[in-house]
Amino acid sequence: VLSLIVVSDVLCVTVIQGQDDWGVTYSSTEICALKASTVEISCTYTYPSRVDGRDTEVNETVWFIKLSGNQPVYLRTDSDYQDRVEYSCSEKSCTLRITDLRESDSAEYQFKFITNQPGGSYTGSPGVTLRVTDLQVKVTKLPSSPPELNCHSSCRLPDRSSYIWYNNGQKIQSQTSSTYTVNFNSADSHSCAVEGHEDFPSPPVCVSDRPCERVIYTDRSICALKGSSVDISCTYSSYQTIESKFWFSPERSHQWQSPSQPEDLSEDSQFRGRVQVLETERGRSTLRITDLTESDSAQYHFKFTTQFYEWNSSLPATTLTVTALQVQVTRITVHQSDTEAELKCHSSCSPAGRLSYVWFKNRQKVTGVETSSFKGRVYPGDIISCALKGHENYSSPPVCEFDPLYQEKTHIHTG
Repeated sequence: VLSLIVVSDVLCVTVIQGQDDWGVTYSSTEICALKASTVEISCTYTYPSRVDGRDTEVNETVWFIKLSGNQPVYLRTDSDYQDRVEYSCSEKSCTLRITDLRESDSAEYQFKFITNQPGGSYTGSPGVTLRVTDLQVKVTKLPSSPPELNCHSSCRLPDRSSYIWYNNGQKIQSQTSSTYTVNFNSADSHSCAVEGHEDFPSPPVCVSDRPCERVIYTDRSICALKGSSVDISCTYSSYQTIESKFWFSPERSHQWQSPSQPEDLSEDSQFRGRVQVLETERGRSTLRITDLTESDSAQYHFKFTTQFYEWNSSLPATTLTVTALQVQVTRITVHQSDTEAELKCHSSCSPAGRLSYVWFKNRQKVTGVETSSFKGRVYPGDIISCALKGHENYSSPPVCEFDPLYQEKTHIHTG
């Protein structure tokens, strides 16, 4: 069954896959979303209330994608989606929420529900195609006319999207369309964003072939482990000779002599002895912070000045989130002779890339387990901790909640 729905002049296609009262309806079949933003993918589903005299109950709902080899990847247990995925499900509807979108998240997402009926599982296929894009300013130089700038994305954003343009990092109030014809100064840089998504602008571009005033951050957001080190980098250029440059954090403005005048982070007492600025090549600066603490979570900006100009951008810089690993006890099952525990290695954010985990039981490495989940038999007195592979020195605090008496006091589930 195929139906077309027009809402605010945006065409939405609703597809129902189903037979004999079994079905899944997705609210959209194609979604274009901005890199680093958040997306919600929703569906409703139906099933017969009774089959062969047995009432139907839904036991499990899952979202998944398929990679090469056609094997399903279940989002809640995949390390690429660690701490970025949430389900919000009620009776016969379910919404998948993915935060901090990456280009690698571009895929077809399918919903599956499993019931108590024999063979009573159903998958909505085909699913929802998600395309993740970033914005780019494309410059078209016209003969005898000012250059035309276009705020470009690799997939089609909603037709009624309103755009924001920036000149040298400062918002241009009068421009709201995806194209912009500019009478430019060759020293100026230009960038764009979609209204409502100002935290995810394009990198600034130079309209001319000469260097212009701009700063481009390598990463929009970084997740790092407490106690480790991090490198925050940018490239920069100027039409004029740069006389001074430094890194700062707006969250530290209460320490500045004047709240409107940023001060060098390396002079801040919170960072003394932990900050180093590296310039391995011309036009690239790297801020290295060591021995990270959770209070270092903040946004970090780069600033430069010339004889006649000061880079003072309102564009977002790099946001650092410092996290500590924690072992969460998700389930305890008490048997006659021992106890079975299901544990999860949790963090408030997820470092980029496919993650492998290391589990320790009584300070000894557990072999054969490299996922964020651990399931095994435990005994009173056992202590278990976890770490990211390659970062074993920054492991979680150990847990030792496996004494049946402790479970009774803290109401941990037993079965």
